Amino acid sequence: MTVEFNSTEEILFVLHGLNMTQKNKHIYFSCSLILYLFTIFVNLTLIFTISLEKMLHDPMYLFICNLCINGIYGASTFYPRILIDLLFDSHLITYSWCMTQAFGIYSYAFCEFTNLTVMAYDRYVAICKPLHYHSIMTIQKVWTLILLSWLFSWLECSIGLVLTVRLPLCGTDIDKLYCSNWAVVKLSCIDTTPNNLYGFFLTFCQVSQTMLILISYVNIIKLCLHSRARNKRFMQTCLPHLITVINFTVSIAFDSMYARYGSNTSLLALRNIMSVEYLVVPPLLNPIIYGMTLNQIRNRVGQIFRLLNCFLVLINHLSHFNILKVLP
Repeated sequence: MTVEFNSTEEILFVLHGLNMTQKNKHIYFSCSLILYLFTIFVNLTLIFTISLEKMLHDPMYLFICNLCINGIYGASTFYPRILIDLLFDSHLITYSWCMTQAFGIYSYAFCEFTNLTVMAYDRYVAICKPLHYHSIMTIQKVWTLILLSWLFSWLECSIGLVLTVRLPLCGTDIDKLYCSNWAVVKLSCIDTTPNNLYGFFLTFCQVSQTMLILISYVNIIKLCLHSRARNKRFMQTCLPHLITVINFTVSIAFDSMYARYGSNTSLLALRNIMSVEYLVVPPLLNPIIYGMTLNQIRNRVGQIFRLLNCFLVLINHLSHFNILKVLP
């Protein structure tokens, strides 16, 4: 028997994704906290490196910086909530916080896709039309594309949120580690055809963006096959982006397909891994991939850490010297 909830009462959802963590919740908490802090650290390292170094204020690096900012945003929509749940053994989340988390997670995913599409276009212009690159990719155009990637993502999520909040609910059980829009829609007491249609529209948008990325890289690869210089540039600047695109696309596709068509009787651990992969792996790996493969970023980060190490050594020597002066 289903019970429809009154619109005036605050609904509490029960997240069942943490059921398997009861015995080792402190271990999961420690690992999650370390992952979150390390994700923030590596992304901030690239953001500050690109921001402080004027030589890295080219379009490609600004898009990478935006990717890192979105990575912090995406990680922060997931980690703090699950850390609280693990620390206080809580499985409950209010309706308003659930919708807020769903909005944050989906806007992160859409912004990531849009930014990766813009980066593919940037690489296409840089390699296929190098003489016109600076006239096409002006700094004003770069900032406009970055702003539109955020606004477009927020608009997509806002429409989905409006379609979801109108639904009366007949359940409170969510079989995930976090709140998602589709998990709430499945609890509806009424027909959800508008939500389904809008979901297919969003899928079409993401597929279209994926096709634009593929078309860009097909043209890039065609040119690179006939030029050793372009081939070297492709390996240095395009390969990291291609790895990022494949990683994110596969993980988001798995989660989307599993959320709609997956079985609830399958292993909970498998469901959890598939549902958090795009929230955990891309924000962590993106700055590492770009930091290791792009020479200018790697060299600049190395210089910063060497300066930091010298500064710490100097402080250590000064403190040791002061201690010796105090001693009789």
